Amino acid sequence: MEQAQWAFISGSGQRLGASMARHLHGLGYNIALHYRHSIEPAQRLANELNQCRSNSVQLFGADLTDAKQLAGLIDAIQRQQLPLNVLINNASEFFPTDWQDISIEKFQQLIQVNLVAPCLLIQGLFTQLAANQGCVINMIDIHGQRPLKHHGLYSVTKAGLQMATLSMAQEFAPAIRVNGIAPGAILWPEQSQSTSQQQVLAEIPMGRAGSLDDINKTLQFLVESAYINGQIIAVDGGRSATGYRGA
Repeated sequence: MEQAQWAFISGSGQRLGASMARHLHGLGYNIALHYRHSIEPAQRLANELNQCRSNSVQLFGADLTDAKQLAGLIDAIQRQQLPLNVLINNASEFFPTDWQDISIEKFQQLIQVNLVAPCLLIQGLFTQLAANQGCVINMIDIHGQRPLKHHGLYSVTKAGLQMATLSMAQEFAPAIRVNGIAPGAILWPEQSQSTSQQQVLAEIPMGRAGSLDDINKTLQFLVESAYINGQIIAVDGGRSATGYRGA
């Protein structure tokens, strides 16, 4: 019997992560679902997918801002000996920061989740991925290239993840591939205002926000393209090509 393929997705209890989990599960992957606080939606998603295919989803809870919990998460996946084919670093912290009033705690929180955790997950799960000629998809952001106003530290962490993606693609090939997806306006932040949304939409050549399906199709393309490595695909309707203001 052919061994099942597994995908680990950080931050996959809700929103984009849950959508990617459903998509990959529909392609036949078993899913390792990670959550922090969203245990109830993660459990509902696991139940939904396990009803479609028994024992095809496992849940892993961990707060990625906590170094010990991150190490425990990596250890738990290693002990399960899951035959990982795909690692998706999707978990992310997003909140505004004022450069004149940034605390060390905010620095640590954003950098730990958005940059340190993805790098350590790749490092810790490298052996399992390499055994299956696996791949990594880092969820970055178009603001990793051009800063989002009032979110400078967030933008810095995503710029760091972009550089880590390119570096690891160079260092870890040919054992594994490392690529990135940089979404634009796909899901609006929960705290976003209508005026801000309209300003962003005015800067998108396609004239509209994207959809979760746009991300899922790009994800599938990267997972299935065995010779693509070290690439970061912007899924933003052309906004990054326009010299947008980053507001």
